[in-house]
Amino acid sequence: MRKRSSDWRALARLQAEVVHCTRCPRLTRHREQVAAQKVRRYRDWEYWGRPIPGFGDPEAALLLVGLAPAAHGGNRTGRIFTGDRSGEWLYQALHTFGFANQPFSIARGDGLKLTDCYVTAALRCPPPQNRPTRRELENCRPYLVREVGLLPRLQVVVTLGRIAFDAFLKVCEETGIALPRPRPRFAHGARVRLGRGLTMLASYHPSQQNTLTRRLTRPMFHAIFREARRLLSKKENPV
Repeated sequence: MRKRSSDWRALARLQAEVVHCTRCPRLTRHREQVAAQKVRRYRDWEYWGRPIPGFGDPEAALLLVGLAPAAHGGNRTGRIFTGDRSGEWLYQALHTFGFANQPFSIARGDGLKLTDCYVTAALRCPPPQNRPTRRELENCRPYLVREVGLLPRLQVVVTLGRIAFDAFLKVCEETGIALPRPRPRFAHGARVRLGRGLTMLASYHPSQQNTLTRRLTRPMFHAIFREARRLLSKKENPV
């Protein structure tokens, strides 16, 4: 049975609410300071400098959960995983497996469209040194909880990195989505069956810290999305 259609108006209202969030004083100061000071290579940009909402198809069956916007990526461009090296890896993979119409994401208005996929993050502002506090993650979690509730056709969730993995497990606990026992542990390639027909796939984050050291290679990363596509195809065409 086809799940009910997404309430895209409610999702748009949530996205607008995220943009005006000031729940975390440290993150608010940091993102605004970065936007004001910039870096030399982007000195001609007008930085976004606000929290970053989720982005994608309201009818998505695939949800991508990252850590947070990059200080000079999403915090500059105003769109998640846009204008940074992590985004280059992510959208190239999404395009390869049919979730994006183009393999790059450089700025809002660049023509990128996602199909059957929605991209979001555990945190909506860039944390200093990419290290959010527990309280900051807790402050941001209600947005992710609400996104999950407004994306009723979700079937597969890909979490990018340990923090995103743990954040989604907490979303499950708060929303009554059943978790297996013992509690799942993060590992690249881990596959976790959740309640409500959801499957979670875990990946290392495509940060330069992981990609330049080859802790994460493109074949490893693509394997995650190949599996996501396989799972979705299997559910759409059950034997």
